[in-house]
Amino acid sequence: MTISGIRQQASDGESNELRARIGFDAGTQDLESAIAWSILHGIKFIDINCDIGSNHIDNWDDGRIENVADLLADNNIHVGIHTLSAVNIAEFSPRMSEAVDGYLAANIELGARLGAEWITVHAGMHFTTELEARRKASIDHLKRATILAEALGQQLLLENLNFEPDDAEVHYLAHTVEECHWYFDAIKKDAFGWAFTANHANLVPDGVDGFLKAFGVDRIGCVRLADNVGTVEVHMIPGEGNIDFKSMFHRLEGAGYGGHYTMAYGTPVQKLESRDWLVEQAGQ
Repeated sequence: MTISGIRQQASDGESNELRARIGFDAGTQDLESAIAWSILHGIKFIDINCDIGSNHIDNWDDGRIENVADLLADNNIHVGIHTLSAVNIAEFSPRMSEAVDGYLAANIELGARLGAEWITVHAGMHFTTELEARRKASIDHLKRATILAEALGQQLLLENLNFEPDDAEVHYLAHTVEECHWYFDAIKKDAFGWAFTANHANLVPDGVDGFLKAFGVDRIGCVRLADNVGTVEVHMIPGEGNIDFKSMFHRLEGAGYGGHYTMAYGTPVQKLESRDWLVEQAGQ
């Protein structure tokens, strides 16, 4: 699945209006119940995590895979896997480095079995020392994952992660435009795209506009939505913080972005209510 393929799925058999392209992050909720909720409310895009709970990577036998595949196909619902940002993809220690490759491979292989259309990945963390070694390890892990994703027809989407306070010991990689360039410049493959997270961009001086000016929309496979006030990593309901969603939608849609959006905040009720608000901000 390529970026253009993901975008095509956002409009195939559906109205191309924004409302039909807004999905949600179900986290560790079991996929079957997330699908049932999506059917009830007309939602077509779901993100799940497969680290714990019923979605754990080892909990998918052939019968469950077949059942889920039927549910997705019968209801024209599209699913992606969101790997855990707490797993340090920038790991270089013996044994641990091999475990990172195994973790990414397991998610990619499960994605292929499920018929997932995107897999969100991360660049990992550094601890203020050995930054260059962390960056190299991170890029190398993602390069190997991209080769496997290509072979299995999967699409990796690198998420721009959030700023941590300057005096924190741990910092996420790929949280600024400069750091994202390290990855997008090093991995120029169709199977390696971008999960643009607006609320993370709002935490750094680059801002939403800076990220979109630097990278455009061609590599975006999904846009993740939440709000904040630009200082602390919190996932507020859109409209409660200071992100200019009207301007953001104008930039994205005006540049030709036709993919889906992911609500990554709040309760189910808050998601449904905010979906209407988001559509209003986009002028649709």
